[in-house]
Amino acid sequence: MLKFLKGVVGGSGTGPKDLPYNIGDPYPAAWGSWTHHRGTSKDDGSPVSIFALSGSNAQDGHLAAGRNGVKRLRTVRHPNILSFLHSTEVETFDGSSTKVTIYIVTEPVMPLSEKSKELGLEGTQRDEYYAWGLNQIAKAVSFLNNDCKLVHGNVCLASVVVTQTLDWKLHAFDVLSEFDGNNENAAGPMLQYEWLVGSQYKPMEMLKSDWAAIRKSPPWAIDSWGLGCLIYELFSGIKLSKTEELRDTTSIPKSLLPDYQRLLSSMPSRRLNSSKLVENSEYFQNKLVGTIHFMEILTLKDSVEKDTFFRKLPNLAEQLPRQIVLKKLVPLLASALEFASAAAPALTALLKMGSWLSAEEFNVKILPTIVKLFSSNDRAIRVSLLQHIDQFGESLSAQVVDEQVYSHVATGFSDTSAFLRELTLKSMLVLAPKLSQRTMSGSLLKYLSKLQVDEEPAIRTNTTILLGNIASYLNDGMIFFILVLSTRKRVLINAFTVRALRDTFSPARGAGIMALCATGSYYDITEIATRILPNVVVLTIDPDSDVRSKAFQAVDQFLQIVKQHNEKTNVGDTAGAGNLGISSMPGNDSILGWAMSSLTLKGKHSEQAPLASANSGTPLASATSTSSTGMDAPSVAPLRVNSSHDLTSQPAPESPTSTDGWGEIENGIHDNDIDKDGWDDIEPLDDPKPSPVLASIQAAQKRPVQPVAQPKPQGTSLQPRNTPRVIKVEDEDLWGSIAAPAPALKNTKPLNAKISGTFANDPWAAIAAPVPTTRAKPLSAGRGRGAKPAAPKLGAQNINRTSSGT
Repeated sequence: MLKFLKGVVGGSGTGPKDLPYNIGDPYPAAWGSWTHHRGTSKDDGSPVSIFALSGSNAQDGHLAAGRNGVKRLRTVRHPNILSFLHSTEVETFDGSSTKVTIYIVTEPVMPLSEKSKELGLEGTQRDEYYAWGLNQIAKAVSFLNNDCKLVHGNVCLASVVVTQTLDWKLHAFDVLSEFDGNNENAAGPMLQYEWLVGSQYKPMEMLKSDWAAIRKSPPWAIDSWGLGCLIYELFSGIKLSKTEELRDTTSIPKSLLPDYQRLLSSMPSRRLNSSKLVENSEYFQNKLVGTIHFMEILTLKDSVEKDTFFRKLPNLAEQLPRQIVLKKLVPLLASALEFASAAAPALTALLKMGSWLSAEEFNVKILPTIVKLFSSNDRAIRVSLLQHIDQFGESLSAQVVDEQVYSHVATGFSDTSAFLRELTLKSMLVLAPKLSQRTMSGSLLKYLSKLQVDEEPAIRTNTTILLGNIASYLNDGMIFFILVLSTRKRVLINAFTVRALRDTFSPARGAGIMALCATGSYYDITEIATRILPNVVVLTIDPDSDVRSKAFQAVDQFLQIVKQHNEKTNVGDTAGAGNLGISSMPGNDSILGWAMSSLTLKGKHSEQAPLASANSGTPLASATSTSSTGMDAPSVAPLRVNSSHDLTSQPAPESPTSTDGWGEIENGIHDNDIDKDGWDDIEPLDDPKPSPVLASIQAAQKRPVQPVAQPKPQGTSLQPRNTPRVIKVEDEDLWGSIAAPAPALKNTKPLNAKISGTFANDPWAAIAAPVPTTRAKPLSAGRGRGAKPAAPKLGAQNINRTSSGT
């Protein structure tokens, strides 16, 4: 039985049964007769510190002092005094002897002497950190002496410990006692356990046991002397062995030397009060002390002071000791942001400091705060989060993004601020790869459909760019909507051709072309020949030179695919011919890299390679010059579009109605077999009636693209054919039911509407060729271009018009 109890106390390494903590390895140093152990909680494994003191019997003087220390530590509470958690006293028997052990469990700390060696600070950074620590110990001593009228009795290096956040805390309360200066009749020792204090730490009055003089001295006289001993040991790096060593001031900083000498005054009444040391010492006036002090009283500061402080903090943090910043400032800053006491610029500082952490520490210390901030109603916080999402987005798990983050971010799609809408849009480049297919199809695509008709041209452009970049994450035939097939390619083709290529803003048209090229692997040969090429060819005569160069390059690339299909068809490889895509041409994965100025694509490398940097300035020709086309593509300069700048819109080219006399019937092509976009069964987002500006954008995007009229030989009759025109019923639904509603176009006439009048009434007369000298047949009624605009027909781009000479 006795052997078992001995093993429980000292041999198992887990501590006594009634102590709910595991005792670990001891530190090499501790105050007095105590041993300082590392420990963990048996409940949750959280770290603690365990102090143990053993005595031979219950009446041992060390045990009595230890019990006094336990009582004092339990009752005295202050931010700079060690936090008490638990204590117990265990009695064991070993043969004829009895052993009593006192255990004190506190917050996890490390002896100051050990922590100083571990940090290894030097020069200015060491002085700044020591100034902060001494400031904290001086506050603790001032609290005991001035507020509680208590005397610690043995302030020294061994009585100071350091927390995990590098705060200094005072402990070793075995000698602590009330100051009974008012008791003039008392003749015995004021400090009952003063015999525990080494003679090198005692002021002269204590060495002489002149308790009458001590009671007439200020309450801080003994502990001020102890602060002087602590300063000497701290800066000299050695343990004080005799009182005379305190006269050696070579290691004491010059700004602290006057205060050091006043603390060690031979006259107790003239010793410096620790509260005055905190308030007036020049040594404590440095960046680290000022920064931490500001953070600790942040709630007392006004908004202007907070804003100024947090804007300077990122640069200031680089000048402070790195470990103190990471272990002290980062938790303070995260807590301030979480409880809304910090301004939005604090997020920039937090992320900069967080970049110095390891990935594991970042996920534990920074990420939970960021996730909570997404629910903030402060627009400045939301903007700051979106502006820096590339710094932490990769660390967010897919589950957290889909369940906690996206719903808050999505509110920015409908925000009245164009700047916030654009930031929300760009953030999807990081967040979209982490969204579930249900969220992607049921919510994100609906928002993107609305943004493609946004009144801000830059937002429309970046929406197209985003779609091109996240195309690989759109599931082909999403299982949640089982009635539709090939959802991805239908959404992409309609978004790029019907909307982007017909946008009135030239960069939006250019982005549409580039997006088609980047997503070319998702389209089959029929879609390329009947839907993509006819729409892109028209832009080869775009007023904007950049759009024209992109259009020519896209035509070359898509024609190459058609040629490959033809070659494989001729040799009988019909299976391979049907699966041709632009992915067979090198460089297309990086086509959209020029467009997003601040974000980079993150996600599946196997489906889409990392995009080129927006700042790289790599011309598009370098990405396609190695293709099998054998043609040198024109260079495309890098482009950045931002809604915060005024950008001049250039109108999209409107090709005149064909006057070659060949109607859709003669082409032999009907659009009745064109599939809808496959989103008819999705409930659209509630959308108010579009504004006039928005309606004009939508109308422009729905305007049909028609080929350029071919000039007629002068001797050719312009009489119309007798073949009746068929007005095609449009069956392409743009994005389907997820698309933003477009205004109805009124006062339109079909293409075969006849007009009367002479050549002078023709609206194209101003740009017509000169009147020929030879007599020609007059224009017949019903030919040429009418006074009213042609009826919009979304399927016009799918018609393969044949030449009049065939």
